[in-house]
Amino acid sequence: MKRIGILVVAYNAATTLAKTLDRIPADFRPRISSILVSDDHSQDDTYLIGLGYREQSDLPLTVVRTPQNLGYGGNQKVGYQWAIENDLDIVVLLHGDGQYAPEMLPAVVAPLENDTADAVFGSRMLERGRAREGGMPLYKYVGNKILTRVENTMAGADLSEWHSGYRAYSTKALAAVPFARNSDDFNFDTQIIIQLIEAGMRITEVPIPTFYGDEISYVNGMQYARDITRDVTRYRLHKMGFGTGEMAFATTEYTEADGEDTARATLAHWTSQMPPARVLDLGRADDTLAATLREQGHDVTVVDPSTDLDDGIPADVGSDIGSGFDLILAVDVLEHVRHPDRVLDDARRLLRPDGRVLVAVPNFGHWYPRLRTMFGTFDYDRRGILDADHVRFFTRRSFLRLARGSGFSVRRSATTGLPLEVTARGAAPSTSPTPGRFVRRADRLLGRLRPTLFGYQFLFDLAPTVGTGQKRS
Repeated sequence: MKRIGILVVAYNAATTLAKTLDRIPADFRPRISSILVSDDHSQDDTYLIGLGYREQSDLPLTVVRTPQNLGYGGNQKVGYQWAIENDLDIVVLLHGDGQYAPEMLPAVVAPLENDTADAVFGSRMLERGRAREGGMPLYKYVGNKILTRVENTMAGADLSEWHSGYRAYSTKALAAVPFARNSDDFNFDTQIIIQLIEAGMRITEVPIPTFYGDEISYVNGMQYARDITRDVTRYRLHKMGFGTGEMAFATTEYTEADGEDTARATLAHWTSQMPPARVLDLGRADDTLAATLREQGHDVTVVDPSTDLDDGIPADVGSDIGSGFDLILAVDVLEHVRHPDRVLDDARRLLRPDGRVLVAVPNFGHWYPRLRTMFGTFDYDRRGILDADHVRFFTRRSFLRLARGSGFSVRRSATTGLPLEVTARGAAPSTSPTPGRFVRRADRLLGRLRPTLFGYQFLFDLAPTVGTGQKRS
């Protein structure tokens, strides 16, 4: 049998705590390993009521009072850590004010006992009309539905309700998510759902009755709506690659942008116009471009992506090539090295006299980093122009100065637009969030009109300058 624990979060629940505990079904009580009543520094006699109830009850009660008010989320953190440390298999969140029916405990824990779920949420919205029949005010009902729709869309979920406080968790699932990072306020419940989704946990909903009595709500509705909207928006941005990325802690793979306006597509078009050539690819985390070049008939040598290029291209690269390479690819490379001039100098040395170098670098002059800098919010992102792994930033002018210093001239250049495909990352399967044709065309047009401001990446086709040798020793 699973070891079941119940966390009763209580604040100013002196009049309701005993009644709530009395409602725990008699036939369910022998299955309970432990109950923690956590009084969050109430201003009434909740703690004393809990101690008195423990003395005359057969329930396995532990009653504690926090030394200071931790908040709704902070109180849950204490309880879930207690459940993990006491080797419980399941922990159920129960409110001391009796708003959520203890009579439903067997139904709530059943999917966890059967190992068909990692978390179970009691939902007041699963059965049509039951929430209003149970006394949920119209404004709360409408707000619940609207916010749930927003949260599902942003987090890629399909829950009937995000706002029920009746929940049960596998302690293994809790131990696998960083719930200690979460807010101490009421939006803790939203944040832990996000973490469960991100960790790939199985969430099951069961219908529960709705009850609104004389309990006092301490939730500031407008602040709560603002906080949870901010949380799911921040999560979506982290899935897209913006921000620090800690909310997308289980998302590690990099998905190459796809489409006709990407660097990969443009460079593949350029190489398709060349006769079969000897190509050196200076290491890419994504090798699809190298594969495309091989399909085009090119002989491609790839430098291992883990190779340190800070001091230039390793001396042994190309040692078996007598006449040099026809083409060298430095795609998403130069922004990751501290001395890109050394890489270009070595590329010049390894090229045939009529060879070429194809380069793709992010544009730090793009409007996005400009705005971040102007408003004093500059920081690194998980991906993109402000990728945390970038150690050099380029504008068009600064790169051209670098290229000329290494003995190259520009044969042709291009820009790419915003990687709009990233807006679909983390989206609900039922939505189509990718910007439409008009947005793409507008972004492309602006890139042509003002590439230094609207170009997301610069692409360059470089050729050795006639009559110049290697510029640096």
